[in-house]
Amino acid sequence: MRDIAGREDVLRLIAEELQADQGPGDATTNALVDTARRASAVIQTREDCVVSGGGVAAAAFQKLDSHMLVDVVRKDGEQAVAGDAILRLVGSARAILTAERTALNFMQRMCGIATLTKRFVNAVAPLPVKILDTRKTTPSLRVLEKYAVACGGGQNHRFGLYDKIMIKDNHRRFWTGGKTLAEAIQTARGDHPDLPIEVEVESLEELRDALRAHPDEVLLDNMSEDTMRACVALCKGACLTEASGGITLDNVRAVAETGVDAISLGCLTHAFRSIDLTLEMESL
Repeated sequence: MRDIAGREDVLRLIAEELQADQGPGDATTNALVDTARRASAVIQTREDCVVSGGGVAAAAFQKLDSHMLVDVVRKDGEQAVAGDAILRLVGSARAILTAERTALNFMQRMCGIATLTKRFVNAVAPLPVKILDTRKTTPSLRVLEKYAVACGGGQNHRFGLYDKIMIKDNHRRFWTGGKTLAEAIQTARGDHPDLPIEVEVESLEELRDALRAHPDEVLLDNMSEDTMRACVALCKGACLTEASGGITLDNVRAVAETGVDAISLGCLTHAFRSIDLTLEMESL
């Protein structure tokens, strides 16, 4: 898992958020804290979690103080328990105070996504099934949220509309090139021969039709477990299977036991709960 904190788009996002928060200047800090004052600080978690976003938080502080010393106590992907220190900082007191909320806002969300993802991963272990995210991400935060899923042990589905063909019911509704799923797959493959192709099916009949064109994956949408099991048997040796729709922590293991290769979950990035983190300042 490669840290994303140094990516140009992530650094730009951090800079934009810092600017939006402070505007022409942090009025309170600038009025009360001397520019030469240095401080140390620690970011702690108030609850058990999987850590994500430590590098992003560090980059926020270092954007305002390039000489800020950051000690990563708990690395991304590691488990932390309530009271644990995650990051320690030494540098400009002004920079720490001004960047505090931006850093915590990013990190609390990312820890929340990683923690929820880990719960799903643990729920299906040790079955050989992947837990995937979706494109149901917060606008502008896609790269951070998908990274957080990876920190929790999940895997990323397609990152956007450009890296995989995914034929869903709404595409078929407006497609005038033919009548069958097999024809739709063949048309898409002709336009994008280098991209993997996944197609959504809602019944065994649709699956049989799709398999005639040899898709790379099929999305089993809102199916009963018995129907999923029959679809998995039909796809064995032909293509990968992915389950989606109506899947929760209560039933994810039963879905995994149908034999699907992957389970995609929009809730990982749209229904998580942020983790309660705090930053405590110390004078030097």
